Amino acid sequence: MTARPADTLTVGLAQIAPVWLNRDATTAKIVTWIAKAAAAGCGFVVFGEALLPGYPFWIEHTDGAVFESDLQKECHALYLDQAVCIEAGHLQPICEAAARHKIAVMVGTIERPLDRGGHSLYCSRVHIGADGAIASVHRKLQPTYEERLSWSPGDGHGLQTHAVGPFTVGGLNCWENWMPLSRAALYALGEDLHVALWPGNQRNTDVTSPFLAREGRSYVLAVSGLMRRDDVPSDSPVAAMLARCPDVMANGGSCIAAPDGGWVIPPVTDREELLVATLDHRLVRRERQNLDLAGHYSRPDVTRLIVNRRRQSLAEFTDGA
Repeated sequence: MTARPADTLTVGLAQIAPVWLNRDATTAKIVTWIAKAAAAGCGFVVFGEALLPGYPFWIEHTDGAVFESDLQKECHALYLDQAVCIEAGHLQPICEAAARHKIAVMVGTIERPLDRGGHSLYCSRVHIGADGAIASVHRKLQPTYEERLSWSPGDGHGLQTHAVGPFTVGGLNCWENWMPLSRAALYALGEDLHVALWPGNQRNTDVTSPFLAREGRSYVLAVSGLMRRDDVPSDSPVAAMLARCPDVMANGGSCIAAPDGGWVIPPVTDREELLVATLDHRLVRRERQNLDLAGHYSRPDVTRLIVNRRRQSLAEFTDGA
């Protein structure tokens, strides 16, 4: 049976390196790759975790847990300065590119939100519709290991899905993809195209992607960044510090797994590339015949998940008339 055009969606995985800790330059690069994806016929393009403005690779290699370290404070101050404040319009060029090219975009950011005081950082995946509007912002629920020295824990507000073509799209950051209840929340919302955002490295994507696809009976887009010492501008305030880091900190590994757990595109490493594939929704429906975790293969009368999607804040203020 031949798929109907309405049953398909062409997607692009932009495996790129940031202009590390340079928000404006990385934003410009993302805009360029959005245009490339649109020119390739994509209706949806995705970018890796923390890409804008970059992953905090220095923590692991510079004694990040040392208390009252001038080096760690300086790095964190720079990170805050270059992070994304959505309220300040930092994502506007990306939103405008999405609208201009009529393409949906998911991008990993380091967010500095004003609703949490404006001086803490969150690893946030942002979904932008083809109309250029920000549809949801999901702050990573639990930063992993050394990330906790830089990022703050998020909340459930962004556990949402969005229609893109014939698919219902959701996404999680990095090791959130190992969290069964977070996945279940997206399954309950009808997710059948899952985006797993990673900072980079094939060791994260080659095992998880087929498993997540087979469990969810969904397509999985695993999108990673790249990070090599050569990608750091020589005039960067942290260039000298990165001399302690390996030559390659993130080698990519972006890939696409099909609803049966097979590869659409196996992991690609060590180069910037736009991975493009046309996905057939009929394959989701085929695989749901024997397993649908939110439908016929669920028992909500026995086990159910409660999800708090309220955006968390320190205080609630009630003002008088």
